[in-house]
Amino acid sequence: MSTTRDYTKSEHHEFLEATEAAMANVGLQSALAKLGTTLGQRNRDAFAALPQSDLLRERARAIKNDTLARLDEHLATLEASVLARGGKVHFAAGGAEACQLVVDILRGRGATRVVKSKSMTSEEIHLNHALEAAGFHVVETDFGEYIIQVAGQRPSHLVAPAMHLRVGDVAKILSSAAGEPLPADATELAAFARRRLRGEFAAADAGITGANFAIAETGTIVLVENEGNIRLTTSLPRIHIAIVGVEKVIPRLVDLPVFLKVLARAATGQKMSVYTSLVTGPRRAGELDGPEEFHLVLLDNGRTRILSGPLRESLFCIRCGACLNACPIYRNVGGHAYGGVYAGPIGAVLTPLYDGLAENRHLPNASSLCGACQAACPVKIAIPEMLIQLREQLHDMPGEVGRLEAMAYRMWARTIGSPRLYRVATWLATRVVGRMRKSGWMSRLPGGLKGWTASRDFPAPAASRFRDWWHDEGREGRD
Repeated sequence: MSTTRDYTKSEHHEFLEATEAAMANVGLQSALAKLGTTLGQRNRDAFAALPQSDLLRERARAIKNDTLARLDEHLATLEASVLARGGKVHFAAGGAEACQLVVDILRGRGATRVVKSKSMTSEEIHLNHALEAAGFHVVETDFGEYIIQVAGQRPSHLVAPAMHLRVGDVAKILSSAAGEPLPADATELAAFARRRLRGEFAAADAGITGANFAIAETGTIVLVENEGNIRLTTSLPRIHIAIVGVEKVIPRLVDLPVFLKVLARAATGQKMSVYTSLVTGPRRAGELDGPEEFHLVLLDNGRTRILSGPLRESLFCIRCGACLNACPIYRNVGGHAYGGVYAGPIGAVLTPLYDGLAENRHLPNASSLCGACQAACPVKIAIPEMLIQLREQLHDMPGEVGRLEAMAYRMWARTIGSPRLYRVATWLATRVVGRMRKSGWMSRLPGGLKGWTASRDFPAPAASRFRDWWHDEGREGRD
């Protein structure tokens, strides 16, 4: 299958233009309008029904924090555990190196056909494009991922990659793969994909997965799904390759239930996903299922650099998508507008960290800082705080702040630093503007500020200052 586009060429993605297109897309807006009452509501209901859910989230956060503090030790333990159980471990510093490792493994075993399970890590390194360019036949087996692979698109959501498409859109996309018109019926479309993918599973030489977690103590990778395609991907082909970010390691098997309880609830509102697979090495003597070879590719791709910086908390992310469901920005513009592999609030942090802040300068500002993302996060990542830190870094970049903006900042700093100037400025604001705007709102701002009022009103200054009210009335109440 050669329908996967090369998204490595979209480095200078213009977020503002993409958001305008998304806002004008009626079909996308219809899909996004349902997000808060479907996945978002199920997330909230699932945690509300879980006793002491807040303490459980704190425990998951603490495990992540402690693990990252000694990540080198846990990775060494994980490597030893995988080797002891017959697997092989490879370390990749970046995406290109990881892709080349996979190509070399496949070529060395004479593999030509590959099935893949849903993996944001493989999306991050553009693995499909690299494998197709090397001549391999690659097929995504998650239904949503299969749809967008045929369409030549990127995932628009961490959990529901094709959520931006309606049934009619999917029917048109899959009809091209079927070679005949397919009905706009979800059941019929799923049945077609099931028939098509069964043949791919049977013919595949290798299966490629990511991992939700990698347990250092046992060398086990944990895969969570609802469709069953991952179990076929890991058990039918003779080679299994798992590509895992180094931050996915957890120390012990006893830590796993903590994350399983919060992951399913945060991702889909379930108590537990339908399938939870624990894969430990290749098939052993006497076992009927499983691959002949198991390869674990541990990917850095900037993670250790992030680990040593002020935004290390971004590595707590377990890729559940809860922050997307809660975010008012994402629920208006969708995932593709963000331009990178990771969308939503966490994408606004991860994409600048992985791909560069200068190339993704709009993303830290793609937030109202309302805090809904942090409230929804199962490990309580302080996403708003990290976005503010990225904005601060942007402000310090050469050429980022124009002359007029810099002058405005200086004037504001001087005003709030001088009580006398502040009194004069607030007096003018209330007398000149506040008392002229009886409605309390301004529908048009001057100059470069007009962008704000192009789609919403700006609150006008009050008709009188607090200090005036205090002088006239407040003192009497105090006396």
